[in-house]
Amino acid sequence: MPDDRSPYAQLRARITGGAHLPGSLLVPATVGVQLGVSRTPVREALQRLEFEGLVTKVTRGYVVRVRTEDEVIAICEARIALESAVAFAAATRRSEFDLARLIGLFDRAVTAPDAVTALRLHNDWHAALRVAAHNPTITELMERLDAQLAVYDAEESKAPTNLTAIEHEHRGIHEAVVDGDGDRARALMVAHQERTRDIRIAAMAAR
Repeated sequence: MPDDRSPYAQLRARITGGAHLPGSLLVPATVGVQLGVSRTPVREALQRLEFEGLVTKVTRGYVVRVRTEDEVIAICEARIALESAVAFAAATRRSEFDLARLIGLFDRAVTAPDAVTALRLHNDWHAALRVAAHNPTITELMERLDAQLAVYDAEESKAPTNLTAIEHEHRGIHEAVVDGDGDRARALMVAHQERTRDIRIAAMAAR
């Protein structure tokens, strides 16, 4: 894992957090001043982010990558395939430690005192599910796709009504994983991710 204080980690967090919107120009010298580092580590960070599909090289530096609607949908489709594979693997490979962590996170998520905390814990549960799949290649690919989609996340996906749907869908997947039922976990994850994709499509169509 990269140092959270490194230029790479800071820039990645700014891009995925919406501080630098798609199309924003990132000039190494300017970014270096903002981060308090020289241009060399900034250039290295930007080159790495270009490889990850988050920025594109231009004459003056880099710009945060702008994706077409078709590209965003394609990323969503890839996530559906990978997340469903994660669900199947987690159900069939999870250890007792994995299971205890998943149960603990899910219980905390459904009893969280507010929506923000609940959503964070549900995201942590998703991350724990990937760990339980014991497939680092899928985890690495998923992290890259998550970052590419982060700046396009629809506000609708964070609404209280969506939290209810998330909890319902996660409960079904969670129970399938606990039961060791890989096929059921995979099918439920496909349905969950398809709904998330449809939320993004609706948000893009409304812009």
